[in-house]
Amino acid sequence: MPKLTFPVRNYGLLRQMKRGTELANNCMIEFPHFNNILVAARQMVREGVFDICEMPTTTYIAAKAYGKPIIALPTPITRNFHHQAIHVDTRTGITNPKDFEGKTIGVVRGYTVTTGVWARSILSEEYDVELDTINWAVTDDEHVAEFELPKNVDPSYRGRDLNSMFENEEIVGAVGSLVNPPDYVKPLIANPEKMGFESFKKTGLYPINHIVVMHLDTISKYPELPRQLFQALSLSKKDYIENLGENIEASKEDKLTASLRDGINGDPFPYGVERNRQALETLCRQAQLQHITKKQFQIEDIIEPTTLTLNEL
Repeated sequence: MPKLTFPVRNYGLLRQMKRGTELANNCMIEFPHFNNILVAARQMVREGVFDICEMPTTTYIAAKAYGKPIIALPTPITRNFHHQAIHVDTRTGITNPKDFEGKTIGVVRGYTVTTGVWARSILSEEYDVELDTINWAVTDDEHVAEFELPKNVDPSYRGRDLNSMFENEEIVGAVGSLVNPPDYVKPLIANPEKMGFESFKKTGLYPINHIVVMHLDTISKYPELPRQLFQALSLSKKDYIENLGENIEASKEDKLTASLRDGINGDPFPYGVERNRQALETLCRQAQLQHITKKQFQIEDIIEPTTLTLNEL
């Protein structure tokens, strides 16, 4: 019986699927454990060592730009709004996003980190910030080893701690998920959670963070696998969402899922191309705008062909 590898966090979305799911050609899925799923994503884009893998969406788009033999399913498994991922040193007196222009802004980890891409997208599309005028100080390398940094991205800060960079006044702001920032570092956008939902109500844009990708060699061996995996993920997700809130002690993931469900007044994890078209097209557009890709990918370039028209049961 063939066994396929699928490193993925222990999400409620996949709880039912992890109990045991048999797919095409009697394939069974194994879920190797990683303390940090980004290690698995990095191995996937650099070495192609897994059949299926959870992956940050912009890492995936960058990997496609360099011809990596992977393809995504239209099944986002993490998402959030990222107004809270734009931070400012309040000692600078900066309150207007446009004032980031011409300044040095820190980046949590690499330039292609999806949260940072969405944060820059908000600056660009909602606040008319000219991203190319900003010096982006990245603090780690990129998952895709071949990726060439844009001219306004400074790798000399790699290995540095963002809090110390704030303390030394080397940066006036940062994008990404900060851990224990100094008291004087606050979200640049007031009421960021509320603003995220307000943005959704206005534009319909529901950002995607992580997605499921498959190795092309695996699909070549098992052509029916993408469709079956889509359905298995859909059924597992349905089970989780229908039972959300039944547990007395909700996890952090459960609370976020419920918050997203209530904030958008709908399915917090819609699957299928049409229900994710706007987010995917926005990421493709922003990837080109932010010089992550040289061309703007189309949906058909990044989604597995046999799943383009699939809908959930």
